[in-house]
Amino acid sequence: MTATVERKADEYKSEVKVTWCPGCGDFGVLNATYKALAEQGYDTKDVVVVSGIGCSSRFPFFVSTYGFHGVHGRAMPIATGIKLARPELEVIAFGGDGDAFAIGAGHFVHACRRNIDMCYVIMDNAVYGLTKGQYSPTAATGYVSKTTPEGSSEAGINPLMLAIASGATYVARGFSSKPKDLTKLIVDGINHKGFAVIDVYSPCPTFNKVNTFNYWKEECEPLPADHDPSDMGAAIARALQPDPLYLGLFYQKEGDSFDEKVRARATGDASQTRGLVEKLIAKYG
Repeated sequence: MTATVERKADEYKSEVKVTWCPGCGDFGVLNATYKALAEQGYDTKDVVVVSGIGCSSRFPFFVSTYGFHGVHGRAMPIATGIKLARPELEVIAFGGDGDAFAIGAGHFVHACRRNIDMCYVIMDNAVYGLTKGQYSPTAATGYVSKTTPEGSSEAGINPLMLAIASGATYVARGFSSKPKDLTKLIVDGINHKGFAVIDVYSPCPTFNKVNTFNYWKEECEPLPADHDPSDMGAAIARALQPDPLYLGLFYQKEGDSFDEKVRARATGDASQTRGLVEKLIAKYG
């Protein structure tokens, strides 16, 4: 969709008061999204924001575009249906690591392999904030929470590896305290023709006292300048690297999206389809 009017970020703010805790990283993601939409120059009626359940999944309330606040883990089926029914709309999904990689993990994998033309921004804080501090699928081994008082015995999911291995064609990692870099990742993810996944470190100051802003500032570095996003091997190697944790575009591949393939296979208009059905009923009914 091509920008036709110069717009300001404030045009995409809704009248609903943002209700996240003070200091939540999701504010940075929201502001980066406003700036990305303004940079694209979208009319608000041409964009649909979809989410599941969680603190970050309240995103649709805070954006003046169309929105759909779904149920836990079901952002991908909803967003897929919207994109297939209305391919001219820009569909952007938002959610947290629990919504994406726990109850929504199966849907996430299939959205990646289908390579649907939409962008999915995941606010990753390694904890369930809405339900008061349980550990999430991205929490590291040993993470202490209300559900793991002696430390988690499980290894955390690597979102970038999961996305690349499942077939996503744009895979990036951002940090909510780097709004300029994050805005660019979101703009490029929206413009990418295929399924774009952006995992964003977005600290929860209320329930996660380990993965704080200072923690990620110390652990994260930009991807090396010579990193080639078309090199899947290099993307996987750097996604696996625990120190430092890289930020930026890890992997990108061009190709036909799922919705483009579906439209290409469609033949005839509705009247022709009805005529075929009527003939089959007359013959076999």
